Amino acid sequence: MEFRHLGRSGLMVSEISYGNWLTHGAQIDEETAIACVHAALDEGITTFDTADVYAGTVAESVLGRALAGQRREGLEICTKVYWPTGPGPNDRGLSRKHIMESINGSLRRLRTDYVDLYQAHRYDYETPLEETMEAFADIVRSGKALYIGVSEWRAEQIRAAAELARELRIPLVSNQPQYSMLWRVIEAEVVPTCEELGIGQIVFSPLGQGVLTGKYQPGQPPPPGSRATSEEGRNFIQRFLNDETLTRVQRLRPIAEQAGLSMATLAVAWVLQNPNVSSAIIGASRPEQVRENVKAAGVKLEPALLKAIDEVLDPVVERDPARTVSPAKRP
Repeated sequence: MEFRHLGRSGLMVSEISYGNWLTHGAQIDEETAIACVHAALDEGITTFDTADVYAGTVAESVLGRALAGQRREGLEICTKVYWPTGPGPNDRGLSRKHIMESINGSLRRLRTDYVDLYQAHRYDYETPLEETMEAFADIVRSGKALYIGVSEWRAEQIRAAAELARELRIPLVSNQPQYSMLWRVIEAEVVPTCEELGIGQIVFSPLGQGVLTGKYQPGQPPPPGSRATSEEGRNFIQRFLNDETLTRVQRLRPIAEQAGLSMATLAVAWVLQNPNVSSAIIGASRPEQVRENVKAAGVKLEPALLKAIDEVLDPVVERDPARTVSPAKRP
């Protein structure tokens, strides 16, 4: 495993992170979830990503049990706050009340005294940013979180938060966006802004919701048990499940073979070529998926190979900047 600084902070994270969105507490049973976490640990992954909303808070609990007995100082545990975790009007958003109550719930479920990174899961248009950042500052000063981050924020929102973080003297060090060969929205504005501010990306869905593994074939139904067949998963993968995109993805196969990589490993390695990316989050429903994807750590892709990928995919790359900031969807 290779490690990178998270932005310009002193925090080191593993190039491959393990995340449990759509898997723990939902797609796979707990025994399998624990086996996947232990496979990640065996492969040298130290960075684990979750959120209070995943599987209705169950995912945090599963991860807490899976990491029980590990040396806490050797892990980087990341979680997020914003989406509803209860029925009340204050059980959501980035108000001081919700943030303060949510961090306590997350710590209890994760069985830890602190998280290494606490992230705003989306931008809250109904709460003053000053209120949100002051609450985060109090959490950092209380020792319940060491660093602060955001997820799927616009460049101008990140800049405003970074200015407040400097005034409050708290470390805003990360953004967690969707990023893959098929979804490059952050390249236009978010990445340049974050490079300027010293903020690193911890990217999710580097496999394009699984499409970049090549298992979805044009003109054929999704494989049984795949994300495209699950009620929640197919909401996020649907945009890629068209014959044009799937045909182009199949043309990546000889490129991966030329590099001596599986298609999945090539996809993860591709996002890691971006110097602003500190870590790529992988999920898994089987331990062998973890072992395959970690092979991307340390891989350097030659410029000619990157050009060949762009020639295959660029015409169908999504570049709609509105998608990165929509508060209506989540992972």
